[in-house]
Amino acid sequence: MGATPTNMNTYGPSINLENAKKAVALALAEARRNTWSMAAAIVDGGGNLVYFEKMDNTQIGSVNVAIEKARSAALFKRPTKAFEDALASGGGGLRVLAVPGVFPLEGGIPLLIDGNIVGAIGISGETSQQDGQCAKLAADGLK
Repeated sequence: MGATPTNMNTYGPSINLENAKKAVALALAEARRNTWSMAAAIVDGGGNLVYFEKMDNTQIGSVNVAIEKARSAALFKRPTKAFEDALASGGGGLRVLAVPGVFPLEGGIPLLIDGNIVGAIGISGETSQQDGQCAKLAADGLK
């Protein structure tokens, strides 16, 4: 049997500060390896900010974008890339624009510990694909 889709997972206890810092460290280490400047946000399952870090020279607009990506991933139990892909498909996918709290740019991923969603990470600062690369590395590092 394959892996359970993220949106089928249940919410668990909220991520603690130690794991939030670990996830951000993993994401920003990947950014540094690639000479990218990024902002990283960790939220709990309810979308409340737990931890935030911004690298020097990261564009200021990325602060709120990182937080909103994390919130969207936590509240809807799926990576924000799913919303980006739905929007890009057009037609019925355009309905994501009407859903409050949806942020349709790659870079937000739910964080799982023991198969439960404990929060989410949001990364912003470079291209959506590069943001997603750093967020995925962090999410995979917590599993």
